[in-house]
Amino acid sequence: MKTLDLVKRAGHSLSNAKVRTLLTSLAIAVGAFTLTLTLAATAGANHYADQLVKSNFDPAVLLVTKDDRLFGQDPSGFNKPQEYDDTQTSGIGPRDIQLKRLTQDDIRKIEKTTGVTSVTPTYPVQVQYITRPNQKKYIASVDTYNPGQRPDVASGKLPEGEKQLADGTILLPESYIPTLGFKTSEAAIGQVVIAQLQRPTKVDPAKIEHIFLTQGASGLQNLQSYETETDTFTISGVTRKSSTALQAAASLFINSTDAARLSSFTTLGTENYQKYVTAQVRVEGGDQKVNRDAAKELLKKQGYQVETVEDIQKILLQIISILQGIVSGFGVIALIAAVFGIINTQYISVLERTREIGLMKALGMRGLDIGWLFRIEAAWIGFLGGVIGAGLAFAVGTGLNPWLTQQLGLGAGNDLLIFQVLPIAFLIVGLMLVAILAGWLPARKAAKLDPIEALRTE
Repeated sequence: MKTLDLVKRAGHSLSNAKVRTLLTSLAIAVGAFTLTLTLAATAGANHYADQLVKSNFDPAVLLVTKDDRLFGQDPSGFNKPQEYDDTQTSGIGPRDIQLKRLTQDDIRKIEKTTGVTSVTPTYPVQVQYITRPNQKKYIASVDTYNPGQRPDVASGKLPEGEKQLADGTILLPESYIPTLGFKTSEAAIGQVVIAQLQRPTKVDPAKIEHIFLTQGASGLQNLQSYETETDTFTISGVTRKSSTALQAAASLFINSTDAARLSSFTTLGTENYQKYVTAQVRVEGGDQKVNRDAAKELLKKQGYQVETVEDIQKILLQIISILQGIVSGFGVIALIAAVFGIINTQYISVLERTREIGLMKALGMRGLDIGWLFRIEAAWIGFLGGVIGAGLAFAVGTGLNPWLTQQLGLGAGNDLLIFQVLPIAFLIVGLMLVAILAGWLPARKAAKLDPIEALRTE
């Protein structure tokens, strides 16, 4: 019997038991609904992770450090007592945490590595406050501008391509506009902000001893003095809060040259002078993964810890993958329950149609064809359940997407659920195969029925 004829006959047989077929299909539809939403959430999460990486990391740049705990290779190192090392520093975090840091010798060594075109240390910039003429003073976080991160701009414009900000210019967050007395972000372009820096000055030990002997401990409280410096920056752009920005929304950005100068002033004479937790290393042809991996291996052989864009993206997707696995597990459980429903439905169908099976065999239909007739009926059930479940998931997901995006703050163009035709089609085909396997035993029973005994059945 031709396959097309078997498909038509299977569809006709199912239409004679519409309610039973629909109920069995709905059992499959529950799993299809869950798995379709999982596929959509996977696509949405991958898209959002890609946007995060593109917005915050330059693919041609490697992140390099000396401390293996920063990139997760030895996370337990932060949770156990450390031996004191005066070559390290407690530059960030609690006082009991020391970090191995890059020195100028390390920077020069990295610059000489094959494939490396430039090295930019992550300068520690500490500003006492920022202000404008005749305005209040405000604390501020200042970071080095990275051409690969491209923050969203409310007014002004960013340098093109890999160019840095001009010397003496600054990107101001939109939240500072009313605070610093600007009416609009456009009005801030070309205006100046003043940054105040300070560093403690060294005090002669003999002077300390003299004050202590003459004034006691209370005299030492006023002994510490500071050296200050004032820098003026011109506002070249105003940045707005972005849903894909990993840096603080209130960060001010200056170029690497100005950051190095400010960092040198505030750290001169301290253990932090010309020492850096991380550095950004640009690789020649770094848009190609093979070049990034080659440079990474060379730097690791020199004792440095290195992260590429792929490493960062893997970290972002790790938690997402765990959540997807949990949700998929519920879908698989629903499918297992549906499998038993298909087996039960098919066995009942074989019992109800025993005389019909005997008649078909008496008229010359092969047992193989009868077996495939029931397997195709099972495939129809899987197809209907898949289409119903996927259709409901698409309808519900499309309706909820705007609300979910708003609640999670994903930003425009970053839907939580992204429905793709090809994965859903593969899912429906997979459900049909599962249904065929579920109907295998009832189909085998039908194929092996003795025609004479079947015709005698009441």
